[in-house]
Amino acid sequence: MSREEVFERLNEVFRDVFDEEDITVDEGTTAEDIDGWDSLEHINLMAAVESEFGIKFSMGQVVTMKNVGEMADIILQKV
Repeated sequence: MSREEVFERLNEVFRDVFDEEDITVDEGTTAEDIDGWDSLEHINLMAAVESEFGIKFSMGQVVTMKNVGEMADIILQKV
């Protein structure tokens, strides 16, 4: 799977979780960039990403992720 494919799928997950059709995430996207991305929605987002890619994040990965680029890095390591 290419990094581009990961981001295409992540964009769909973010749009579904945040119910916003025009969200586009990139390497540097953080919670501050998306309305409604709080700690509760972060849990929902992680579960949706895990489901989409058939992976499981460790608790350490979840709490140390700084941006969507790091999320993509972890996904690429696991798929």
